[in-house]
Amino acid sequence: MRNILASALLLCAALCADTAAALDSTGTPVVVTPLADRTETASGQPITLPQKNVEVIVSTFDIAVGATLPVHKHPFPRYAYVQAGTLQVTNVETGKSNTYKTGDFIIEMIGQWHQATNVGDGPVKLLVIDQVEQGAKNTVLRQ
Repeated sequence: MRNILASALLLCAALCADTAAALDSTGTPVVVTPLADRTETASGQPITLPQKNVEVIVSTFDIAVGATLPVHKHPFPRYAYVQAGTLQVTNVETGKSNTYKTGDFIIEMIGQWHQATNVGDGPVKLLVIDQVEQGAKNTVLRQ
């Protein structure tokens, strides 16, 4: 009987994983919507994590219409979810640009100079997640 119950639970878990749905503790459906699945940054680099004590920093960014951020780079991984607006990110070393819109997930380039411009008609709102060595900053401005 236990083997049948265990098999049924495994089958249920497999089906839920395939449909990206699950149940919360009250039996109410919880819908899981994958937003990104990547192994490389926006410029094609492999994602590498800090080697020392890792600190996760979560922030929000509000970028005004027409605003351009200064040229900068990140020594550690930075991820951003575009909650609203349209953002163009340009790698100033290669000249390549990517445009991100509401609902997009950005895996920023590491150690490469770039800048971002709000190219939309409304503010850009980002949810940003940094993974840094504890106590380190993740933005370096070009002098």
